[in-house]
Amino acid sequence: MTTTGRRQDTKPARKLPWILEFYRSDVAKKWIMALSGVILLGYIAAHMLGNMKVFFGPEEINEYGESLRELGGHLVPRTHLLWIMRIGLTAAFAVHIHAAYSLTRTNLRARGRIRYDVPREYLAANYASRTMRWSGVIVILFLLFHLADLTWGTTNPDFVRGDPYNNMIASFERVPVAALYIAANLALGLHILHGVWSLFQSIGANNDLYNKWRRYLAWGFTAVIVLGNLSFPIAVQLGIIS
Repeated sequence: MTTTGRRQDTKPARKLPWILEFYRSDVAKKWIMALSGVILLGYIAAHMLGNMKVFFGPEEINEYGESLRELGGHLVPRTHLLWIMRIGLTAAFAVHIHAAYSLTRTNLRARGRIRYDVPREYLAANYASRTMRWSGVIVILFLLFHLADLTWGTTNPDFVRGDPYNNMIASFERVPVAALYIAANLALGLHILHGVWSLFQSIGANNDLYNKWRRYLAWGFTAVIVLGNLSFPIAVQLGIIS
């Protein structure tokens, strides 16, 4: 007896956990980019405001640093809540980068030959949008240096653990380091500007009625963060903080 066809394997493909299935969609990635972006923007604002205590003297900024390590008081062991926050920020940073990378690849694949046939299409985008990728890379590299400089102390020869006031002065007194911080924060500003502007669009909240206010929010938030962060190296270089 002969057969006229082969038996087809109808075994269903193994499904991923629902959270991973959800994340595979572009809509989910846009939402995750937006939500993780809010977390990161909140941290950037809080970090800048906390560092402003350096203008009130060493006791204020040093007590602020100690209070972060003592979060939770006697209810939790010392630095535990701080490390939970750090892990959460790291996770938000990781998914933000991965979602951005995945969406960029999807856009490039979908665009196909159009990006070569219409080389001037980027003229329709603003400068911050066009520099989003390289400003993001600069921010990542700067973050690694910032941690090595003022958190771990590996690139700061005068680093003293638990003394953020003198660590900031020792770091920003070096002209190349001050210049690096200024340049990196300008790149961060470009990234924040486009990030805040596109945040609402990513979750589908895009309406001409309030786009003007989105623009004001993007520029205002960016200006506050950039000017605040630039004030630290500039103040040290000018001798305002010493």
